[in-house]
Amino acid sequence: MLPTLCLCTKLRRATRSVNRLYDDALAGVGVNAAQYSLLRNLERLGRPSITELAEALGLDRSTLGRNLRVLEGKGLLALEGGEDQRNRLVSLTAAGRACLDQAKGAWAQVQEQLGQRLGPEKRATLMALLDELEGLD
Repeated sequence: MLPTLCLCTKLRRATRSVNRLYDDALAGVGVNAAQYSLLRNLERLGRPSITELAEALGLDRSTLGRNLRVLEGKGLLALEGGEDQRNRLVSLTAAGRACLDQAKGAWAQVQEQLGQRLGPEKRATLMALLDELEGLD
């Protein structure tokens, strides 16, 4: 890779590298890092509306909708009720819960590996910097 001083390029490269670690670890379960995150947040929220889930994930509704259709097609979640698309509720299916239970171990291993590689001080610094960058909107 060409060296760069561009923050955007560096962040994108780092994100791809980290995503690849999580995707590789989760491949045996049949989901990728983005799908795991969606399922995990859905587990935490219970039965949110599509709008509530989009807000919690920091995604626009159209991006979330595409991701939901993929996971619904895999039988991992269900879309229920609601007067219109905004009010439909999203919930994990039994297969989704089982997938998530399997995926948690793989996710935890990558978390541990990255934490060890960075060490506690760098990890804490990185988390603080990422929190700051998340708030730029």
